[in-house]
Amino acid sequence: MKQLLAILLFLAGMGGAALAVNPDEVLADPALEARAREISANLRCLVCQNQSIDDSDAELAGDLRVLVRERLTEGDSNEEVMRYVVDRYGEYVLLNPVVAPHTILLWLAAPAMLLGGLVSFGIVLLRRRSKPPEAGRAKLTDEEAAALAGLSESDDRKA
Repeated sequence: MKQLLAILLFLAGMGGAALAVNPDEVLADPALEARAREISANLRCLVCQNQSIDDSDAELAGDLRVLVRERLTEGDSNEEVMRYVVDRYGEYVLLNPVVAPHTILLWLAAPAMLLGGLVSFGIVLLRRRSKPPEAGRAKLTDEEAAALAGLSESDDRKA
């Protein structure tokens, strides 16, 4: 029963993305529609921010889908359509940012932080292993050892 419920929830989630493109937006030419879907899958909805315009129900996403289809019917190539949208809305509209000199920090920051974390973790592990177990504890003076022995003897008498 739980498996059936999980399958139904999965299918319901998958179907929601397909319903974002309205039937009146679909082009009559299947080849152009396939190109429009390919382009739309790579463009970010500026309202939802983590969805493609193909998956979003936002009004702006619908406008962008229509714009993409208009440009394709005018004869633009996929690259020309993408360039037009990026020129109009900026690189933020791309779901996958481009690798360029001005975005190199974006691409290198995460791997550098991961590497730094792994190196730090390794250093901590090496330091822990190199210390003898008693190295972190202070040695008792003779007076403290005698007091401790006296406490343990008094505990033995009470028991």
